[in-house]
Amino acid sequence: MQIAIESFKPALRLRGALLASALALAAMAGAPAQAQSATTPPAQQKEYVPDVGQEGKDVIWVPTPQTLVDTMLDMAKVTPKDRLMDLGSGDGRTVITAAQRGLKAQGIEYNPDLVELSRRNAERAGVSDRATFVAADLFATDLSQADVITMFLLSTINEKLRPKLLELAPGTRIVSNSFRMGDWEPDASETIQQDCNTYCTALLWIVPAKVAGKWDVGGQTLQLEQHYQYLSGKLGSATISEARLNGTEISFVANGVRYTGQVNGRQMNGSAAGQGSWSAKRV
Repeated sequence: MQIAIESFKPALRLRGALLASALALAAMAGAPAQAQSATTPPAQQKEYVPDVGQEGKDVIWVPTPQTLVDTMLDMAKVTPKDRLMDLGSGDGRTVITAAQRGLKAQGIEYNPDLVELSRRNAERAGVSDRATFVAADLFATDLSQADVITMFLLSTINEKLRPKLLELAPGTRIVSNSFRMGDWEPDASETIQQDCNTYCTALLWIVPAKVAGKWDVGGQTLQLEQHYQYLSGKLGSATISEARLNGTEISFVANGVRYTGQVNGRQMNGSAAGQGSWSAKRV
């Protein structure tokens, strides 16, 4: 038996040598592939592209046509001194357009992917210093610093936001793409035809001052009832007509005389046609 084993030793040594050579060749063949995989950069992540009609928290995403964006900003009479907030800012086009007009503008968007897309779009447009975006719930957002608010939301959401909007500073301008605010009638509307097939109407509201109640006007009582920007009531015994507010501007007719003025908290001051100036203090 020992002899038999010894007779196989040369063959075993040969097989071992061949096996070692094969393993070495395999290692050498695999080395370049491993080195290449180690030095090849990973494929870049594909940039997020939203789909028209994709679902969001409360609404689906549909971009506002650029021509309507321009119309909405024109209706709000924006200036570089204004601060704009866009509720549900999507891909950021309204905020970016406002920033291109010199405004400081902020977009409020629930979808973080859209927020990042908007930031990239603002950087490409060269306005990232004036156009900012935050991922937030618009119902939990402080709107008090805005002079202009733009939005493209459903009517049900607009109505839910309405009490919060009415608490903003008188004169704040609110512009909606197509969807209304319940029984709060807009102060102006404009429908465009160019480059727009759906959602082509801009609606403007101006937050009215709160004037309901009694005011003393040179010894006469001005009694006002208020329904948003529309007023009714009496000056002394005379029923007033054509009475309304445009932010802090008030106008009405009493005894055939047109009164115009400015509301400043608990005071009003203005002029009466052919009668000189008038003032009022809240009683």
